[in-house]
Amino acid sequence: MASLLVLNGPNLNLLGKRQPETYGTTTLADVEALCTQTAADFGLGCEFMQSNHEGALVDAIHGAKGTHDALIINAGAYTHTSIAILDAVLSVELPAVEVHLSNVHSREGFRHNSYLAKGALGVIAGFGAQSYVLAIRAMAERLK
Repeated sequence: MASLLVLNGPNLNLLGKRQPETYGTTTLADVEALCTQTAADFGLGCEFMQSNHEGALVDAIHGAKGTHDALIINAGAYTHTSIAILDAVLSVELPAVEVHLSNVHSREGFRHNSYLAKGALGVIAGFGAQSYVLAIRAMAERLK
């Protein structure tokens, strides 16, 4: 069975409490359950991880090679700052989709730049927790 690693970056542990007008009231536990069920619906395994630490995310990406078949990544603010996460994604040579709960392009200008996008097959943003569902669906098609 093909397997996905779903990674979540800084502050996503606060979903449901942090800026609900921007990120909604869905918690990270809700997102994890949604991802696990969606992946199962497509016959995929799913591991879910969140860290506020850039190095932990890099280590998880490195560890995905040989364990998982693809990455779904919401790097949070690291999307706009982390060349290290981009380099990790490029180095493991796994297909990746970048996701965001909010439409980053309708927000502050600094959020319009994504280092991660260079290493991703595509970017899905602005659909709340459904952004993850769309990413998993796209990756399931890619892994067929």
